[in-house]
Amino acid sequence: MSETDSETRDAGFDEWLDAAEEDRAYYLACPNDHGSLPPRRVCPDCGATELEELELPESGEIQTFTVTHVPTPAFEEDAPYATAIANFGPVRITGQVVGIGPADVETGLEVELEVTVSETTGERVLGFSPV
Repeated sequence: MSETDSETRDAGFDEWLDAAEEDRAYYLACPNDHGSLPPRRVCPDCGATELEELELPESGEIQTFTVTHVPTPAFEEDAPYATAIANFGPVRITGQVVGIGPADVETGLEVELEVTVSETTGERVLGFSPV
C-alpha cells in the first residue's frame, strides 16, 4: 500500500471491509448483548465502553430494500441497483445487492456479505449476494 493509500483510508471502516473481504467480518458486542459495527468506542444503545469483537453470522436476511433508477453522480454507472438493509443476527447492515437483477430482490432473501467495486468510482462498496 502506498503512502497516499494509507492517507485516504477510513481507519475503522476500511479495516472492517478488509476483514469482510477475507471472510473475517465481525461486529462489536457490549456486555448487554447489543451489536454494532465498527468503528465504535461506545455502544450506541447503552453507552457501554467494553466492546468485544465477535464473528458476524455468515448469512443474513433482507429486511427492506429500494431500487434506484436515477442515482447520484457517485453511482451513475451502477444504476439501476438495489440497496438493502439485511439483518445479520445482532446487527443490521446496509449494502448494494449484487449477483441478481434489481427486479429479483425481495424481502426475506438470504444473502451473504460481498465486498464489491462501484462501476462509477472504482471504490469498494459493501454488497450482498444471494446465498
